Amino acid sequence: MAREDTGLSGVAGRYALAMLELADGRNQLDPVAQDLRGLLAAIEESEDFRRLIRSPLFTRAQQSKAMASILDQAGAGELTRRFVLVVAENRRLFVLPGIIKAYLGELSRRRGEITAEVTSAAPLTDAQHAALVEAIKSKVGGKVQVEVEIDRGLIGGLIVKIGSRMIDNSLRSKLQRLQLAMKGVG
Repeated sequence: MAREDTGLSGVAGRYALAMLELADGRNQLDPVAQDLRGLLAAIEESEDFRRLIRSPLFTRAQQSKAMASILDQAGAGELTRRFVLVVAENRRLFVLPGIIKAYLGELSRRRGEITAEVTSAAPLTDAQHAALVEAIKSKVGGKVQVEVEIDRGLIGGLIVKIGSRMIDNSLRSKLQRLQLAMKGVG
């Protein structure tokens, strides 16, 4: 399997900056960001999708055809669609998650937003998402962009990462700490 490169100076960063400039020139920054968030969520939710973009066994034509179908079903905008198909044509789909994260990160940085990466055991309701955004805003101040990832292995609770700071309030971690304490290691 190919390796992901998520640095802005790497392959993903160069593609992300190119997409950012294209979107900015067409006043499409937010629609493209929305398309890309949906695409990233689909990649994270589907093992088959991850296999499609990472496996070198699929031909360029197979990857392009599959991506065109996925983008059509997702209702992606024309700019997003053309860009992702260029990535597929260039055999760089394996860095697509990195491109998306770099695009969203750079967009947030340019807007002065703080990005919080939240891992949850289950999807958040709209009310929970709003409460989480408000709680993070009250702690860090300023604009906050929350990116939620689902990890059912957490059992319950959340892991919140803001920059280099991480708050792990997951049930899995609490059970691990309890297990260590019960062994007398804690």
